[in-house]
Amino acid sequence: MRDLSTINGLLAVATGWLIIGGLGILFPRRFTLISRVLFPLGAVLGLALACLALTGIAGEVQTIILPLGLPDLPFHLRLDGLSGFFLLLLGAASAGISTYAAGYFRKGGGTAPGLQCLLYHVFLASMAFVMLADDGYAFMVAWETMALTSFFLVTSEHRHAEIRRAGYLYLLVAHVGAVGILLSFGVMAGSAGDYTFDAMREFFHHGAWPTIAFLLAVFGFGAKAGVLPLHIWLPEAHPAAPSPVSAMMSGVMLKTAIYGLMRVTFDLLQAQLWWWGLILLLFGLASAIFGVIFSAIQTDMKRLLAYSSIENIGLILVGFGLAIIFKSFLLPHLAALALTATLYHCLNHAFFKSLLFLCTGSVLHATGERNLGKLGGLIHRMPWVTWLALAGVLASAGLPPLNGFVSEWLLLQSFLFTSGLPHGYLNMLLPVVAAALALIAALAGFAMVKFFGVVFLGQPREEKLAAAHDAGRLERLGLLWLAVGCVALGLLPNLVIMMLDPVTRLLVHSGLSAAASSHGWWLLAPISEDRASYSPAIFFGSIALFMPLVFWLVRRRYHGRMSRVPAWDCGFPLQTSRMQDTAEGFGQPIRRVFSPFFKRTREHPSAFDTQPRYLSIVEDPIWYWLYVPITRIVEFGTRLIAFLQEGRIAVYLLYSFATLIILLVLTRG
Repeated sequence: MRDLSTINGLLAVATGWLIIGGLGILFPRRFTLISRVLFPLGAVLGLALACLALTGIAGEVQTIILPLGLPDLPFHLRLDGLSGFFLLLLGAASAGISTYAAGYFRKGGGTAPGLQCLLYHVFLASMAFVMLADDGYAFMVAWETMALTSFFLVTSEHRHAEIRRAGYLYLLVAHVGAVGILLSFGVMAGSAGDYTFDAMREFFHHGAWPTIAFLLAVFGFGAKAGVLPLHIWLPEAHPAAPSPVSAMMSGVMLKTAIYGLMRVTFDLLQAQLWWWGLILLLFGLASAIFGVIFSAIQTDMKRLLAYSSIENIGLILVGFGLAIIFKSFLLPHLAALALTATLYHCLNHAFFKSLLFLCTGSVLHATGERNLGKLGGLIHRMPWVTWLALAGVLASAGLPPLNGFVSEWLLLQSFLFTSGLPHGYLNMLLPVVAAALALIAALAGFAMVKFFGVVFLGQPREEKLAAAHDAGRLERLGLLWLAVGCVALGLLPNLVIMMLDPVTRLLVHSGLSAAASSHGWWLLAPISEDRASYSPAIFFGSIALFMPLVFWLVRRRYHGRMSRVPAWDCGFPLQTSRMQDTAEGFGQPIRRVFSPFFKRTREHPSAFDTQPRYLSIVEDPIWYWLYVPITRIVEFGTRLIAFLQEGRIAVYLLYSFATLIILLVLTRG
């Protein structure tokens, strides 16, 4: 008898989330029950999901058929290494986000608390079902449920027109992407029309059909992931949503698109072509460069983090594309290295980006501001949030010994072996991509320094910041969970790599567990110790022990010969917040160097203005180059259709008569 305990446990957790949502809608105004019982219970279920998924990664494949759906289309579910990993990501991130959400939501904040509870937990359950689905029908039902619930969560503050507009834009792009996914499944189902994933795996595609299915999947899942040029919804929806929802969308929901693309590419399509990987690599590189440049010039906290998410999704696609290239040239060990870096960065991004979005939520609650130009000096008022945000900033900037560094280091290591590819053009192109990744990493560090320095350091730029308060207990607990995850994933890379080994063996038939286990937990050498190695334990130990020792020696040597004096003030004794670098000033070098990337609007005062006002607006040029023309074409088509639909029966009879005449002429001819 097959062991189905793990997949049944995962179903029980997803069902538990649905029950929690149902209880929320039964008691829509019981705020204490919802915030102090239901959301913490949802966090516990998230932790249970992570534990069950961890056991399912290395376990046997488990399948089950649910008597749901249509009579001839039941729901097929499957748990394997790939779905287990992304379920682990979902459970681990949601445990911290749900704990934070229990202390974040306030009374009278837009959507009723009970409805918010329902939408949030159905959103979680739908993502779990996306990762468990084993047929196109169940996948699309869960996918559309995820899109609809996230739309209503984004528009929680629906009284504001800009929030409604952001939600509608997100829903439009999500549904356009869903059409691409459905068409991809239709191509793989073939003439038989069997939408089970098992049938798609066995159906042999000839000619261009595998490429068509792959490109449709890239379009469909790319729309959900925010890949350039389908990214336009992401910088609008993330700032509009409540911070726990932004964290869940950026940290987890974007990864469902990566999961879907991996499922199609490595599982349902049995063979991969090298130029598929090149397409993903180039789209990922463009997204990463675009995202990091726009992130560096933002003056809104949440928009800065949203563009940073585009950058990180781009890095994930770069690793994904490189894994396809290595696999297509029969280099499975290098494919495993690139794929490990990709999966590792998915997990890392879920933790550090969720942490940063939640920190912005605490700042927003404490100050009522998202504008960087009106913040500053919060380290004195919000020490908990400040130090936990610092962990997320360092991880996002890719600095050791935190988790962001490990995955980016592994990705760069995989590029060092591209010289062995038997393809001249790739050998010329990929070093340029590696250099671009180094530039992206530097700009990401710049953006994170700007975020942390402008928000938390210096002096307050507004008087009302003196009343700012630190995060509550439940909020701190959720932030602490994610910050500890950033540290643990950075200090224990070999354990994570061994955990990822079953996934890479499933997808590319190779893994790094032998190299990871041979050096113990403290030394990371993905290929061999002679080629490259990194020890987070030694690095962390050097910081934790060596630096305090240096400070102690300096203090002991110079004790009694030091005196405290005011800091040098450039000869101006009145230090105010106006003398600090602003967010606009911080990003000015990036705006100048990368000016071709932006659409800028400037207003300069005349020499006779008594109250001069300077204005500089930086906008996304892709909106004007691509989407505005599409909008005009659609408007023209709707006006034409409106002209045809005049509402007069005589005109409609004339149309019918003309159509019959044309058909008769064509038939006769």
